[in-house]
Amino acid sequence: MLTTLATLIIASEERAPLIAPPEIIALAAAAVFLMLGLVTFAYRDVANRHSHKTSKSAGHDAHGGHGAGH
Repeated sequence: MLTTLATLIIASEERAPLIAPPEIIALAAAAVFLMLGLVTFAYRDVANRHSHKTSKSAGHDAHGGHGAGH
């Protein structure tokens, strides 16, 4: 059955039309991944910016030592 399906796919000459050439689609995908990477890179140091909320100081031990920053 799998070989029949593969033969059918190979034999079919009609291909689905694309909305743009493959190079443009690849560039658009690369641009999307680049933007997502930049957003991820922008949040790389957020935990260190708020270190006072997670530090183990004496003030937090007085409140049960949970370190939630309340």
